[in-house]
Amino acid sequence: MERKASIDQTISSPGTVSINVQGAFIVDEDPSRPSTPSDDGAQHDTDIRLPNHKAVVSHVALDIGGSLAKLVYFSHEPNAKHLGGRLNFLKFETDRIDQCLQFVKGLQQEFRRQNGARSGNISIMATGGGAYKYYDDMKSILGVQVLREDEMDCLIMGLDFFITEIPREVFTYSDDDPMHFRDARADIYPYLLVNIGSGVSMVKVSGPRKFERIGGTSLGGGTLWGLLSLLTGARTFDDMLKMAELGDNGAVDMLVGDIYGADYSKIGLKSTAIASSFGKVFKMKRQGENQAEDQGGLSHESREDGNDVSTSQPAFKKEDISRSLLYAISNNIGQIAYLQSEKHNLEHIYFGGSFIRGHRQTIQTLSYAINFWSKGEKQAYFLRHEGYLGSVGAFLKRQPKNWGRRNSFEEYPVVRPTIQHREE
Repeated sequence: MERKASIDQTISSPGTVSINVQGAFIVDEDPSRPSTPSDDGAQHDTDIRLPNHKAVVSHVALDIGGSLAKLVYFSHEPNAKHLGGRLNFLKFETDRIDQCLQFVKGLQQEFRRQNGARSGNISIMATGGGAYKYYDDMKSILGVQVLREDEMDCLIMGLDFFITEIPREVFTYSDDDPMHFRDARADIYPYLLVNIGSGVSMVKVSGPRKFERIGGTSLGGGTLWGLLSLLTGARTFDDMLKMAELGDNGAVDMLVGDIYGADYSKIGLKSTAIASSFGKVFKMKRQGENQAEDQGGLSHESREDGNDVSTSQPAFKKEDISRSLLYAISNNIGQIAYLQSEKHNLEHIYFGGSFIRGHRQTIQTLSYAINFWSKGEKQAYFLRHEGYLGSVGAFLKRQPKNWGRRNSFEEYPVVRPTIQHREE
């Protein structure tokens, strides 16, 4: 149980990563950082430390999607610039973009306080659809230069950086080894990126700056968020994921065992495999109506929330509904990703985007789908900072001086340090 709790914590909290010219290593996360949204609307994720970077960094990066705005910025260690600094990771709900911009405005004031009035102002590197939708708002509220960067270009830049530079960042999942880390490596191409945000984009990456979108689906995080807000009344995506953790999809999904009474071993299906998502709902609803008719009609009673419901209708728990829908969308994405990898002969499949959020069941479902459809020949790869690929890529577009990196991009001078792995 202790090991499981430790793994769950590591997945949901990416950890802190220190980077210097000798390499990178993960250190313990900062316990003072809140894991839930603070009063300013920001939800802090764990940082990337840059202990050897002493120079001033005068820009921040924003990746503004349909659901979330992801912010990355550099800060020096408090009262100790000789210790370098860190990249900070925060996210805001896009519906509250004004809170995000007010936070950045506070960063501007702190930048001038630390570096003096003559230091000028920070600039904004922006990507995602919101870089265009909120462009005028950013310029008006912040009064600074806003540089808009291509979304796909930033995603690939960010992912390339994490894969090649950060040990203990990329991992695979299995029931026996829920978090098996993969070494940072240079020979990464070609690969498939499955970026799951409000929708899903699938991108074939052949080399630095060489990529093409080969497919996707509109059934993504926005679909889960939208349907569960209608079906359960949940108000935040994190609330929905918490409900899914407590649910039993077998209460609403039709399973192989419901049809065959056991495993269907001949075609490799376990009794717990989903034969039809939400497949029990119609049958149970119809049985309830028939029973009510046999008893002389439908009767109604009041629920605790004040809404009248027919006593003939079976009570489906919102937790069960949440889990079923999470599985349905994740399985669908996993199968499409596998088919695209087969079509384009891609061995490595990386999953990114804020839909995953380090959620154990989502990771498990995507891994199972890739393993099942590939008959164990392929694996799904995940990242501990999976939601920040675009914002990190945008940050890298304006690269600080003397930032130790290996070989992520051809157009920049390359520093080739050795990678040092250190245990947490």
